[in-house]
Amino acid sequence: MPADASEHGARTRETREPDRDEDPKERRDRELIELLNELRVALPGVQVLFAFLLTVPFSQRFGRLTGLQRDAFFVAFLATTLSTALLITPTSFHRIRFRQADKERLLQIGNLSAIAGLIALLIAILAGVFLITDVLFETVWASLVLAIMAGAYVFLWFGIPLSRRFRGGTPDEPDEGDGPER
Repeated sequence: MPADASEHGARTRETREPDRDEDPKERRDRELIELLNELRVALPGVQVLFAFLLTVPFSQRFGRLTGLQRDAFFVAFLATTLSTALLITPTSFHRIRFRQADKERLLQIGNLSAIAGLIALLIAILAGVFLITDVLFETVWASLVLAIMAGAYVFLWFGIPLSRRFRGGTPDEPDEGDGPER
């Protein structure tokens, strides 16, 4: 076996994840598919929220909102707009850079924009929760509900995955039949 062939094999083994039998190109392709699938889940909800927010100022009751309620609405509207832009960024990047061998950069930008898009979506949801609760009840209750919902969303969306990351969680052991036998 030529020396360069064994060196190539060693390099390939080093770049593979321990629980997957894939080379770096296969990994990038899989990660891109996973990112796009995740965005397919988030985008319809953001688009529905955005469409709803576009209609609110034209309703009869909008004129009766307090200044604080209008501010909450505007924050929800702007955050939804920003979330939409951020969650669509990977698609735009992919189309513009198509067939230019730039998947690693697409994954980096896509990951960052997806996280930023989720943060903007969280702000939009919380502003909407505050607005609706303030219209229905009093500002004190709206603030309390906002705090509870913010805590729940932050814990579920960010706390759980970040705690695993910072604890140095190891990948799950493969289920039976998912990998090589031991």
